[in-house]
Amino acid sequence: MDTMTLAPASAPAETAETAAATATAETTATASPEEIKPLPTWFFAFEGLMSAAYDLFQADHRFLWALGALGVTNLIVSLTVLRSRLRLAKRMWRGKSTRKVAIGLLALRLGSHLALTLAGFTVVSAAGHLAFAVLMSATTVTLLWYAQRVSLRALAAEGV
Repeated sequence: MDTMTLAPASAPAETAETAAATATAETTATASPEEIKPLPTWFFAFEGLMSAAYDLFQADHRFLWALGALGVTNLIVSLTVLRSRLRLAKRMWRGKSTRKVAIGLLALRLGSHLALTLAGFTVVSAAGHLAFAVLMSATTVTLLWYAQRVSLRALAAEGV
C-alpha cells in the first residue's frame, strides 16, 4: 500500500522526476519481501505424502504406482506452476530451521518405528501403517508450513 506525504506549503515543490524516484525507492524497499510469494499449503501435501511413502508402501504395495504418479506431478507442478516461488524454496533450504525440520522428520520416522520395535509393538498391520502415514503426512505439512512462516518473517526482517 502506497502512502502519500504532503509537503508543507512553505517547502519548495518537488519536480515530477524527484517524486517518481522517491516513490520508486520507497516501493522497492518495501516490496522486496512481498515479491517472494509463499508456497501454498496444498503444495506441502505432496511433501507430506512423500514422507508417508514408506508406510503407504508397507500398507499396500499397490500404492507404489500412486506415489510414483504423485512424485511426477510434484515435479511438474514445481517446475511450472510454482517456478516463480523457487527463490523462496532455495532460501528456505539455506536456513537452519528447514534443515532441522527435515532431520527431525527423518529422526521421527526412524525413531518411532525403532522405539515401537524395541517395545515389542512392531507395526505390521495395514491399519497401523496407514495410521503412521497419516501422522507423518500431517506432521510434515505442519512443520513445513511453520518453517516457511519463520523464513518469511526472517526475510521480511532482513528487508530482502
